[in-house]
Amino acid sequence: RCEVLASPCDAIVGACGTVERGQVLQAKGMPYALADLFGPSQDSTAFEGGRYATLRLTSAMYHRFHAPHDATIDHVTYLSGDTWNVNPIALARVERLFCRNERAVLRLRRPDGGLLVLVPVAAILVASMRLRALDVPLNLRYRGPHQLPCSARYRQGDELGWFEHGSTILVLAPPG
Repeated sequence: RCEVLASPCDAIVGACGTVERGQVLQAKGMPYALADLFGPSQDSTAFEGGRYATLRLTSAMYHRFHAPHDATIDHVTYLSGDTWNVNPIALARVERLFCRNERAVLRLRRPDGGLLVLVPVAAILVASMRLRALDVPLNLRYRGPHQLPCSARYRQGDELGWFEHGSTILVLAPPG
């Protein structure tokens, strides 16, 4: 079996690179801290020196996202927030936009124990995302717990969830 990560969605690559000093780039010259993206309850230090990709879904694209590898979602953190537009103009003007918008941090474990994180980020007109592993929509009206332990197994390519409209997914992998 090929040990390659598949893209979780049909998207435009907005940024990609190496996590350095706990930061990644939102747009040219605009870094933000992974710790801010993940929120106070999730540890981002395992990703130092690892890789990231920012995948932008436009309104005309398929709005579902899929498992990039065989994996189990073992935890979801829901972070309520704004719903700024995530187009290139907004990304160039609004600092830490992904850290300010509504998002979910999905922690996935591969069968070999390796870690992956996907962060679906909601945007203007979206303000709602659904995960197959949870039986509730995650949106600004959600009033349940923000730490959602789960144990949902997926094969590479299986649907993980969907947005109600276009948005962004950040994919993070630790070194190696």
